[in-house]
Amino acid sequence: MLTETTRENPQATPQQQAADTSQELAATAPGQLRVIKRNGTVVAYTDDKITVAITKAFLAVEGGTAAASSRIHETVARLTEQVTATFKRRMPSGGTIHIEEIQDQVELALMRSGEQKVARDYVIYRESRSQARAQRNSSTPAQPHPSIRIKLADGSLAPLDMGRLDIIISEACADLAEVDAALIQRETLKNLYDGVSPNDVTTALVMTARTLVEREPNYSYVTARLLMDTIRAEGLGFLGVVESATHHEMAELYARALPVYISKGIEFELLNPLLASFDLEKLGKAINHERDQQFTYLGLQTLYDRYFIHKDGVRFELPQIFFMRVAMGLAIEEPQKEERAIEFYNLLSSFDYMASTPTLFNAGTLRPQLSSCYLTTVPDDLSGIYNAIHDNAMLSKYAGGLGNDWTPVRALGAYIKGTNGKSQGVVPFLKVVNDTAVAVNQGGKRKGAVCAYLETWHMDIEEFIELRKNTGDDRRRTHDMNTANWIPDLFMKRVFDDGPWTLFSPSEVPDLHDLTGKAFEERYEYYEAMAGYGKIKLHKTIAAKDLWRKMLSMLFETGHPWLTFKDPCNLRSPQQHVGVVHSSNLCTEITLNTCKDEIAVCNLGSVNLPNHITDGQLDTAKLQKTIKTAVRMLDNVIDINYYSVPQAKNSNFKHRPVGLGIMGFQDALYLQHIPYGSDAAVEFADKSMEAVSYFAIQASCDLADERGSYSSFEGSLWSKGILPLDSQQILIEQRGQKYIDVDLTESLDWAPVRARVQKGIRNSNIMAIAPTATIANITGVSQSIEPTYQNLYVKSNLSGEFTVINPYLVRDLKNRGLWDPVMVNDLKYYDGSVQQIERIPQDLKDLYATAFEVETKWIVDAASRRQKWIDQAQSLNLYIAGASGKKLDVTYRMAWYRGLKTTYYLRALAATSTEKSTISTGKLNAVSNGGIDEAFSAAPAGPAPVPKACAIDEPDCEACQ
Repeated sequence: MLTETTRENPQATPQQQAADTSQELAATAPGQLRVIKRNGTVVAYTDDKITVAITKAFLAVEGGTAAASSRIHETVARLTEQVTATFKRRMPSGGTIHIEEIQDQVELALMRSGEQKVARDYVIYRESRSQARAQRNSSTPAQPHPSIRIKLADGSLAPLDMGRLDIIISEACADLAEVDAALIQRETLKNLYDGVSPNDVTTALVMTARTLVEREPNYSYVTARLLMDTIRAEGLGFLGVVESATHHEMAELYARALPVYISKGIEFELLNPLLASFDLEKLGKAINHERDQQFTYLGLQTLYDRYFIHKDGVRFELPQIFFMRVAMGLAIEEPQKEERAIEFYNLLSSFDYMASTPTLFNAGTLRPQLSSCYLTTVPDDLSGIYNAIHDNAMLSKYAGGLGNDWTPVRALGAYIKGTNGKSQGVVPFLKVVNDTAVAVNQGGKRKGAVCAYLETWHMDIEEFIELRKNTGDDRRRTHDMNTANWIPDLFMKRVFDDGPWTLFSPSEVPDLHDLTGKAFEERYEYYEAMAGYGKIKLHKTIAAKDLWRKMLSMLFETGHPWLTFKDPCNLRSPQQHVGVVHSSNLCTEITLNTCKDEIAVCNLGSVNLPNHITDGQLDTAKLQKTIKTAVRMLDNVIDINYYSVPQAKNSNFKHRPVGLGIMGFQDALYLQHIPYGSDAAVEFADKSMEAVSYFAIQASCDLADERGSYSSFEGSLWSKGILPLDSQQILIEQRGQKYIDVDLTESLDWAPVRARVQKGIRNSNIMAIAPTATIANITGVSQSIEPTYQNLYVKSNLSGEFTVINPYLVRDLKNRGLWDPVMVNDLKYYDGSVQQIERIPQDLKDLYATAFEVETKWIVDAASRRQKWIDQAQSLNLYIAGASGKKLDVTYRMAWYRGLKTTYYLRALAATSTEKSTISTGKLNAVSNGGIDEAFSAAPAGPAPVPKACAIDEPDCEACQ
């Protein structure tokens, strides 16, 4: 943008001269406030020219009569003082103001003082001058800026290259509707000054574009593309390819950069030397630079900050090289590794499928720890306990999420034969686990992440439930780890039937831990009878409902322990012939066997569901192709993975479980105009997961034909032709019809699949739905199976704060002529909700209901329909608005009754909350605290704080994502 001439127009009216004069503020008070002029120069702030500008404006309107002169003088002095006071109040230690900001304050002061006519003329003239400048600048060829110079690394100054600035901005806006390249340039230049650094120019571009996201979602893509300019310069410069490049130049430069990147990565001992054995020329030609354009700002910034390989803080990995590195790492043992790497690259870089975070972090590196989740069982002896804690540390070091089964450890007060003493129970050891997770922070990348599980009959269950409380003895609290109840069906039946419940120490009832279904019930009742006869000394009988109420009260108050259900996890497990599922994992979607010699491992990835919606329908042909490649990638993880403990390798090679899931479920509903809270959404959940299951099972069978079945296949449900859908009958039979209500319908032809799996399948477990928060950010879709959190909010994570606006809502409002600045303000005021905005039609209110506005029933119903097709489980957050004891009770009973295996975070809004009085705080996603009304009698008196919603963007949640 060329500088604006500063000479006065001799033909200008007094109003025009007044406005022009206000643009040329003279200098006093050096070292205090400074002003950036339109030509980029920086001068000291003074208020005398504000006085002149306002005076000229008054004279132009009222004339210079003696009668007017006195009033004008007094009014101008007062208004000038107001304008100056505003800036001094904002920046008491000094700072920089753009000339436009001063003009804005002059306008505001005139209007507030009641001088509407003067203000109106002032506004009209400013707009006309702005349009004239824009027209003049748009017709002038780009050339170096005459007054803004860039300060280079060696201290020298070079003119700001306006031509390159134009190219960068125009490339960023290419093919995007309703974005304004000229606006970005104008607003950016306002924030530049002579001697600015190149990094600050880029920062100004990015910051300018990101402030416009709430106006138009496409500015998120613009911002990402502007950020790409910095990423290209940093990566290509470090590799010595070129100092900087435009997007279009990357069509040729990616192929040149790839071999240099591989060489440097190997030299720095960051990449596996075997990557050099690939035909890098062939892979380089396969890179599609256009896919750099599909990132949102949040997605690209997340990749840059947390995923790209770096050396001494410099990221030398570019987005498409990143995806190619992951693809190469997963194809490294394939016979046709170049072809497979290209196949894997195309799937990842198109966002049709995304591997989990550990795979993205570590594929192709020297220690490829690619697996997401590890499940362990802790034995009841001191050496075994500390060996388990050591295993936790080693697994956590390389970015694994942990689920520990602590049920075998004897309870508080239990007899210790070796010392003739009494046990301190589970809790003191959990404190050690908590501190270990903090100390071993996943290789310095994120906090350690662990979840402890305990069965509901364990004598320590009451104290276990209170581990996350902020009161009590802090030596018996674990503030940094997650906890989960592992609940047998018998307990839930006792809750429904208002029966008693007996607590035991596992040292006296050791076989309960490995029993499920009717076998558990019979043995448990036997032990209850023995306790009644005095044969078991350490026991305690309470009302099942009282313990249930305490569970729910603590869940509401602290967010923990989560509620997970032992029997559906086991009775529907394909691997029940070789062991017992003793717990789930960190995010409650993995249900695998564990024992002393086996640490269960799961390898995760997720299909991007909205990318498989074509013309408002699920594209099953594309879905089948995606899943076939995805399952192959997941199976490869098992052989390539770095195992830090031998029990994990033993388990993974024996059973070869993987967890293919989905993300973007809410986006897929938007593309079909289906409200989340509807029968149609439940049906889509059913049909879409049926298709995923259908193709995933067949893809694993295809791999078995090529590579052989997993070693423990014989005796599994698969070997008997029992599919996940069929295993529901086992649960119904064992639990009893009275206590379960599940759907058994199917729409595809499953008979050939039943016949085929009996011949062999590659993976013992194939499906699990993970939270996907981080990889959903990368791909720009809604996480996992979640409803939309809010339609407009600020997302905060380790990469900063990002305005997130629902692009589907904006599209529909634009189509109906309802999108304007007032609508943006309304969305801010109502915390991203459309329900109270009167001019929005009811059908859009239904479609864009947010998570707390969707009845929890619909979330549970949709999850129940998915669960019948999944051989593992789902990370299912439950949203409850107006939370009360009754609502929690009904919700979690319903989750169990509808056959769910696990639940994850409770995200609750209290029944009462603080009334909104202002939106000036800028916290678009603030949630008020409040108390749980009509709480259970077991709940603490007084208002309970709303539990922190799942920290979905914090590192402790990313192991599965």
